[in-house]
Amino acid sequence: MEDCGTMLHFVWGIDVPGTGPLREELVEKHWAYMDGYVKELTARGPTLSEDRSEATGSIHIVDLPDLAAARAFAFDEPNYRAGVYDPVLLLRYEDTLGGTMWQHASGEGSGFLLIGHAAPGASPSAAVPPRPGTLARGELFSHDDGGWLGTAVLVEASRADGSFLPDGYEEVEIHPWQMGGRR
Repeated sequence: MEDCGTMLHFVWGIDVPGTGPLREELVEKHWAYMDGYVKELTARGPTLSEDRSEATGSIHIVDLPDLAAARAFAFDEPNYRAGVYDPVLLLRYEDTLGGTMWQHASGEGSGFLLIGHAAPGASPSAAVPPRPGTLARGELFSHDDGGWLGTAVLVEASRADGSFLPDGYEEVEIHPWQMGGRR
């Protein structure tokens, strides 16, 4: 991605349990809000329950000028304002794949979010070639101290495991996920 004075941010609004009906009521407001960021979004979509029957959160990777703009994006969003998300994870994201999820998508397989959590004080390892099905991959950094926190990967696959990440993470989270946007 060209340096045009912007930076990528990883925004994950995690649903408060029991707010599914409110989320459904707000879906058009959420999509209309995201329509204002179409050019800035490189990936988006909901995390899902294990059986994929309900949303558990919402991922957005968005290219914005600075942390203030990223905070406005995250905290002016209709689901957050109505109490659907708590907490919201907002991290700096350094893309290691290139492009957008839509450029890499095949439409085959289910989606997953993988987050490899770094050990305190660790540094990112060299990027490895992406496995087939990788839609987005980037390093996560704290906005507070700039420290590396880990790696986030969005994939299309029939199943996902830690093999989409290099070795050496303290913990790996795997969440069902699906590509987002208007349907």
